[in-house]
Amino acid sequence: MRFVWKRMIQLFVVLIAVTFMSSLLLSLLPGDAAIVVCGASCNSEQYNQVREEMGLNKPVTVRYVEWLGRIVRGDFGKSNVNQEEVSTALSQRMPVTLELLVLSQLFSLAMAIPLGVWSARRPNGTFDKTATGVGFVFLAIPPFVTALLLIELFAVKWHLFPATGYKTFLEDPVENLRDLVLPAFTLALAEIAVYSRLLRGDLMLTLQEDYIMMARAKGLPSRRIMWRHAFRPSTFSLITVAGLRIGALIGGTIIIERVFVINGLGLYAITAIQKRDFVPLQGAVVVIAVGYVLVNFAVDMFYAVLDPRIRHARAIA
Repeated sequence: MRFVWKRMIQLFVVLIAVTFMSSLLLSLLPGDAAIVVCGASCNSEQYNQVREEMGLNKPVTVRYVEWLGRIVRGDFGKSNVNQEEVSTALSQRMPVTLELLVLSQLFSLAMAIPLGVWSARRPNGTFDKTATGVGFVFLAIPPFVTALLLIELFAVKWHLFPATGYKTFLEDPVENLRDLVLPAFTLALAEIAVYSRLLRGDLMLTLQEDYIMMARAKGLPSRRIMWRHAFRPSTFSLITVAGLRIGALIGGTIIIERVFVINGLGLYAITAIQKRDFVPLQGAVVVIAVGYVLVNFAVDMFYAVLDPRIRHARAIA
């Protein structure tokens, strides 16, 4: 319990720091949100009244404390542009982004695990070198460039998947998956290279352990040794990195949703930036930050369950 409470306090501090820094950065953005709301034709009196109503005449720290107090009570506020409840908009868009993130992680792990295992069985072979080279290429290419290439091939040329749009799973499950295949695969390509290389390295170290040598001496089949004895202890780093990479995936999702016109948190945040609508943007930042922190907390707990030495060592520290 000491370990759990210590982690929870650390994550709370991270959330406060992230939300405060986001508020500070929003205040430094060029442009004036009051002009967007008031309009270019409003006079100085109307402009000052709008700034007062929006709280823009107060210091950044005061605005942040007031906003944090409303967030604690569950009040995310309203959009200054269309008066839409931010909590309602976030609840509608959050499942879309979550589905995209989960699907991209499933794609990346489903392809990275066989690649990593096969490369570890024959290190420095033809397959291993080819997988390494291709992986580094996709790791170096920005996701939005990969997205445009996939759209050109699979949507425009071959008409296999739609280029834009999104239907919910309840409306049409088949079309829902078709809509998300290209964006999820775009996000997964870079993750495949990271996961496969990490799993390959851990497997190569595990296969040199004494108990693996003993299993081989007993005449056990290579497939059984790999999947029954070597694979599980080699996945600790993979699980940890998969949780940490959620942050990179969220950043990529913001751009990918804009490219594929998917109405998730990413497109919502970009639209708020373009309209200088800071209340919805702050709400989206909070949801993304909380999601990232919770995922890393869950990974940390799961990692401690798999390896009790972790929780005991950290609890003592």
